[in-house]
Amino acid sequence: MSSLWNHPRPTRRLAIQAGSLGMLGLAATGTSADDASRDGRVPAARSVIYLFLSGGLGQHDSFDLKPDAPPEIRGEFMPIATQTPGVAICEHLPQLAARSRHWSLIRSLTHPSNDHSLAHLIMLTGRSKAPPTFNANKPMAEDWPSIAAVAGDRLASEVFLPPSVVLPERLIHRTGRVIPGQFAGAMGRRRDPWFIDACPFHAESYGAYPEYEFDHAKGPVKSALKFQAPNLSLPEGLVSDRLDRRLEMLRSIEAQRLALDEAATLGTFSRHREAAVSLLMDPQVKSAFDVTRADAATQDRYGRNSFGWSVLMARRLVAAGVGFVQVNLGNNEAWDTHGNAFPNLKNSLFPPTDRAVAALLDDLAETGELDRTLIVMAGEFGRTPKISHLPQHYALPGRDHWGGVQSVWIAGGGIQGGRVVGTTDKMGAYPDRDPVTPENLAATIYDRLGLPPSMQWYDDQQRPHAVYHGEPITALW
Repeated sequence: MSSLWNHPRPTRRLAIQAGSLGMLGLAATGTSADDASRDGRVPAARSVIYLFLSGGLGQHDSFDLKPDAPPEIRGEFMPIATQTPGVAICEHLPQLAARSRHWSLIRSLTHPSNDHSLAHLIMLTGRSKAPPTFNANKPMAEDWPSIAAVAGDRLASEVFLPPSVVLPERLIHRTGRVIPGQFAGAMGRRRDPWFIDACPFHAESYGAYPEYEFDHAKGPVKSALKFQAPNLSLPEGLVSDRLDRRLEMLRSIEAQRLALDEAATLGTFSRHREAAVSLLMDPQVKSAFDVTRADAATQDRYGRNSFGWSVLMARRLVAAGVGFVQVNLGNNEAWDTHGNAFPNLKNSLFPPTDRAVAALLDDLAETGELDRTLIVMAGEFGRTPKISHLPQHYALPGRDHWGGVQSVWIAGGGIQGGRVVGTTDKMGAYPDRDPVTPENLAATIYDRLGLPPSMQWYDDQQRPHAVYHGEPITALW
């Protein structure tokens, strides 16, 4: 396995601390916010898993079906009942339907953009207005920071692992341009979330390979794509006895380091060192990250594909103490169903998503962790109410981009199951009750993590910026 932890450039203090761990082939990654006071509040969630459906999931075809609308609106899918009276969802999401006691829906999230790049930035940052220097073709240094970056910066990490992780890949358009909104932006590159690149860049295929890989125009396809978990092995030649000798050297180095940097906390550094050694020496800890080698029953429940392995890795990361995990379920535009929408959703996108998310719910509920883990599933926008056909590109119809409304699925972290926030008009085009904005969704995430409305983040010039730009969606709890 060759996949690596990709991380921002360290500060001077972290570099001094990491220098001695570098002898082990590792670096200390934990950070803590200098003003991460929670005003005495107890967080409802210890961790957040943000399942991001890049491309945009159609509300009519998933969580807000319109069975009484004309055929060109309602589409091909039928609603099925859930465990929640009066709440129906798509027939091709049966495992989620059977677990509705654990989750709720926001059917009225709205924002102003139908553009992929800007809508990504809006939903990944929780800011509906484009930053002044926004460029759809590349991230800019002045972009709003992602929710992942803000959460990672403001949460204090007590474990060796980074406080905020994005997996299994960066969102990159098939042309090779990097999608804005994923990074720390104006917070500075050193505060980027950590990216686990478990997937190589793949421009011409989509979905949960190898089981459900597809092409939007051609349907199911097969490629040589391989999912790779992070490599947490000892550096070559560094066996246990040599490691013991190097740890002896570390004790001497630490004494010298304290004289160089009194502000560094020995206890914190020692915890990083001990956790690093644990990662290297404990086979159980190491194997937890290699999800492709999980036991057969677990892999079968989550799915032996990039969606299932990614969700399983997220579950194990939050169990290990990571505060925020963003899981990109599909490379850029995997859910961009302009054509062949119904067979691709039915055969390639819904099955692995339904299976993996249901397994995640089951595991967290069984261990009692669901109450302390907020799960959010959303895309950058919804899809047009009216079905359209581009025969020059696709054999069958689909739906186009639509920022007017989308459905957001949400569970755990103190969220009450079986609730529905907001409704849409009879065409599923716009909210007609209780509209919700990306700012409200981001505030809900921050609130569940215990971050107070007064909290701020700081740019490279140490200028303060508000974390909150909207009110939490309190109807969910």
